[in-house]
Amino acid sequence: MAGSTFGNIFKITTWGESHGKALGVVIDGCPAGLPINENDIQIYLNRRKPGQTSISTPRKEADQVEILSGVFDGKTTGTPISLIVPNTSQKSADYSEIASYYRPGHADYTFDAKFGFRDYTGGGRSSGRETIGRVAAGAVACKLLKEMGISVIAYTRAIGPVSADLTHFDKEAITSTPTCMPDHASDQKAMAYLKDCMQKKDSSGGIIECLVDGLPAGIGDPVFDKLDANLSKAIMSIGAVKAVEIGDGTQVSTSVGSVNNDAFFNNHGIIEKKTNHAGGILGGISDGSRIILRAHVKPTPSIFSPQETVNKNGENIEIEIKGRHDPVIVPRAVVVVEAMTAITILDACMLNMTAQLDYLKEFYHH
Repeated sequence: MAGSTFGNIFKITTWGESHGKALGVVIDGCPAGLPINENDIQIYLNRRKPGQTSISTPRKEADQVEILSGVFDGKTTGTPISLIVPNTSQKSADYSEIASYYRPGHADYTFDAKFGFRDYTGGGRSSGRETIGRVAAGAVACKLLKEMGISVIAYTRAIGPVSADLTHFDKEAITSTPTCMPDHASDQKAMAYLKDCMQKKDSSGGIIECLVDGLPAGIGDPVFDKLDANLSKAIMSIGAVKAVEIGDGTQVSTSVGSVNNDAFFNNHGIIEKKTNHAGGILGGISDGSRIILRAHVKPTPSIFSPQETVNKNGENIEIEIKGRHDPVIVPRAVVVVEAMTAITILDACMLNMTAQLDYLKEFYHH
């Protein structure tokens, strides 16, 4: 199958299935000399691994990463970096029944339609565990961006009807609350809502917000490789995401130009904006202000209440899904959005080195 590779210069290829022996990623184009070790990557993987809270699947996985290549004496060598994470808690028997029918909201039917057969154990390549490779690569991208003075941070903006109160933004809460919300009060409200969903054998969707700070103006290419277009593709490639917003997003359709336009001003020799309705991107190119991105995530399709579907013989049936499933995808997807954003931003920065003759002259002229 095509479609498992992303990026131009900083290029990643993810591989593996949910119930296979392992999953991983190959990173090509990472510059030599970046200090990196397995713990740097493990910190990010720990944020998405299952079995940590009452609102994540009880599947227990260490998600322990191993660096197979591309690092020597604690630094990247400039050659491909291969990362592997073994699967240790597969229960394929939980999924044997679904081989004969198509689960609503899943990729079962579309995989059959495309390939003629599918890996029904845990979803195969369409499983959320595919994101392990993305997160591992994102950890490397985030460390590179930090060297450049650029930061990427994502958090849960909303779960169902409960939105985070950003006036009480607490960065530490993102990694300490079960919902990954940046304030504890909203986290408690969201947990109560999710408890109700679980009692009803249902699931919830939500919104993940991601912020990029420190990115200079001029990153991104016009027309087909706009920065916002590439960010949208990166985020929409995450399985459960159904919509992406930049800046004011859908609110621009009900706004007016006099409000939506961000006024520029000279701040002691630096051009800045008084507002940021554009979300840090104009004409597909970064404008130097904070990039604001939101991903809208659908409810977990695996729910335990009865659902109508058809089997492979085309017969109408009713099913009740078994197995181990998250009642909400959002908290574990936060770090995935952060990773894909970082990979896209880093790749755009690398591509930008060819934008002006002066960049080449500065490096090669002696």
